Amino acid sequence: MLDEIEGSVQGHRDGHGFVQRDDGEADIYLPPNEMRAVLHKDRVKARIVRQDRRGRPEGRVVEIIERPEQPIIGRLLHEGGVWLVAPEDKRYGQDVLIPKGATGTAKVGQVVVVQLTEPPALFGQPVGRVKEVLGEIDDPGMEIEIAVRKYGVPHEFSEACLAEAKAIPDKVRPADKHGRIDLTDVPLVTIDGEDARDFDDAVYCEPAKVGRGKGWRLLVAIADVSAYVKTGSAIDIDAYERATSVYFPRRVIPMLPEKLSNGLCSLNPEVERLCMVCDMLVAGDGEIYAYQFYPAVMWSHARFTYTEVAAILGNTRGPEAQKRKDRVKDLLNLHDVYRALLNQRSKRGAVDFETTETQIICDDAGRIEKIVPRTRNEAHRLIEEAMLAANVCSADFIAEGKHPGLYRVHEGPTPEKKEILRGYLKAMGVGLSITDDPKPGEFQAIAEATKDRPDSQQIHTMLLRSMQQAIYTPINSGHFGLAYEAYTHFTSPIRRYPDLLVHRVIKAILGKTKYQLPMLPTPGEAHAKLAKRLASRVKAPTSKPQKATVAPTKETLAWEAAGLHCSANERRADEASRDVEAWLKCKYMREHLGEEYGGVVTAATTFGIFVTLDAMYVEGLVHITELGGEYFKFDEHRQELRGERTGIRYAIGTRVRVQVSRVDLDGRKIDFRLVREGEELTARAMKDKGAAPSGAPAKASAKRSRSKAEAPVGRAERNERAERAERTDQVAAAAPQSAMQAFRTAVKKAANKMKGRKPRR
Repeated sequence: MLDEIEGSVQGHRDGHGFVQRDDGEADIYLPPNEMRAVLHKDRVKARIVRQDRRGRPEGRVVEIIERPEQPIIGRLLHEGGVWLVAPEDKRYGQDVLIPKGATGTAKVGQVVVVQLTEPPALFGQPVGRVKEVLGEIDDPGMEIEIAVRKYGVPHEFSEACLAEAKAIPDKVRPADKHGRIDLTDVPLVTIDGEDARDFDDAVYCEPAKVGRGKGWRLLVAIADVSAYVKTGSAIDIDAYERATSVYFPRRVIPMLPEKLSNGLCSLNPEVERLCMVCDMLVAGDGEIYAYQFYPAVMWSHARFTYTEVAAILGNTRGPEAQKRKDRVKDLLNLHDVYRALLNQRSKRGAVDFETTETQIICDDAGRIEKIVPRTRNEAHRLIEEAMLAANVCSADFIAEGKHPGLYRVHEGPTPEKKEILRGYLKAMGVGLSITDDPKPGEFQAIAEATKDRPDSQQIHTMLLRSMQQAIYTPINSGHFGLAYEAYTHFTSPIRRYPDLLVHRVIKAILGKTKYQLPMLPTPGEAHAKLAKRLASRVKAPTSKPQKATVAPTKETLAWEAAGLHCSANERRADEASRDVEAWLKCKYMREHLGEEYGGVVTAATTFGIFVTLDAMYVEGLVHITELGGEYFKFDEHRQELRGERTGIRYAIGTRVRVQVSRVDLDGRKIDFRLVREGEELTARAMKDKGAAPSGAPAKASAKRSRSKAEAPVGRAERNERAERAERTDQVAAAAPQSAMQAFRTAVKKAANKMKGRKPRR
């Protein structure tokens, strides 16, 4: 056991915390008394002193190495003559004292941003001053104002960036067309959602002879952002810092200034635009026979919506088709090539699970009006397949050009996740399993074989959860889910920085030059630590044997740092978006306290079950103490809670009826109470066990003794309720054993480190 370790403090909502170690090994538990002198996200040196009752290493902070400058957002309170700010993020664990005269113009109850002037001590609270007033907690959009500061999302462009954008012309000039293919007579069209404001891709398809057979010529034209955003320019620096656009309900924080994102770099209808084109020949079986890239100038001949295209494809004589009769034939060609590409996807064995995505509809005041499922029609899938084809070609072009770049890598399950999945499939009586070196087709085969089972949703959810998160890296390990040997992102340079880098690399290869990454800001020490780990490890296993890596070059390290930065910022953007959605859902459900709904179990844990409501698509927790007066044991293989006395089971896919019992807006938590409609579920479980129905517990009621219900679960920590925010990470990945796993760990660390970081100006 190591005497001392270094890492970052990760506070918990109940007052305890962890030191997240730099080496990627297990975290060190910090009890509440050790958290009093440190803050969430502090970098510390800790000494392991004992094992806690759960067998975790428990530590003591011996040194604070770094206290990053981080704004704390919270509500200003005045209690007992003392001004203080209660942090909105409960992981900080303690209020911040505000001296008289340091409140500025803030009023009691308002949401403010605090800058620390004195750090916390063992026997003293942190002290700070109000540096920004955000407004009242119920102001429209307040949840977004909080999230962008809480997660350190840059939301204001620098003056230099705005000045540079202002100087860019409003339209394509004759000089801009030099060296480009003129495609203005080709009827390229855009197909996007009804509420889309920027259009970065256009498509066109026509029948063509491919080899000796029939096929199609498919053109995917992407806005040429690299023509306007020059390497190392003020716009480029701001775009790199953001790395991605961040999408919230009713608001988008774009990666590029509006003049570019919604103007010159948006493929708006009936105007000239500069673009990069992936021109492909697709064979009748969906195989990409040949491709080429070139810069061009285009003219969008129509702006379609997904709904409109789906209607036309469904009825070529309908009213929608009559309005667009000049483009109907082109759309049918696109649909034909889509069917061929889809057939090729099936041959590859790519994973294709249907999941329900939701969309939050807000009113003018920014409150949730309703939550609706986001339906994907044929038009969505058509565009998706066209974009996948262009992305695959771009990855192949970069690899064939032997030029460094960023690949979009998605690896198969870790050894630990494979074992968990095998155990689950066996426990559920699924006749199929996965091999030691699984292929995507094995997952797809299991999904197909179980699609008609009553518990298919549960099985498919477990298949999805065994997957890893995709990242950006110059180390090409292929894309497991899509079953591609090489894959990258080329199709969205308006909203993703990796796509912009891919465009620059493709241009460099076309021009027979070498693209050099600019001296842009990097994630600091995370880059150095990543380099050390990568230098000492071997590449992740692939189908071909690999030799041990040598020390990476300076150029390789620069690309690794860029991939790390983009991956971490993608994660940060996702977390900020989820935080806002959770806040809105909590506020929405406060209006429905006490109401009953039907729902389905979406996760089972040691401390309860998560239930998603049918009509509202809102998830909440039914704590284990609300499941009945008996001891429930968590079955990891079956991913279910099972009552030891009655045998009643709660697994993914189990239908239940619940009552909304509690909403914690600050903690982003919703609690449900199980509503039993008679004793059918219990009686059935008792019958399975061969016991009399009379042995079932009494119907749950408000009068039930809480202490009796809690007694059997004393061994499970009470604080596990706070772990709902991390429930998707319940199955921890194995300790890093490869360059890719080390990279993935570094991404997570960098994402955590960037939360709350003060954006540069």
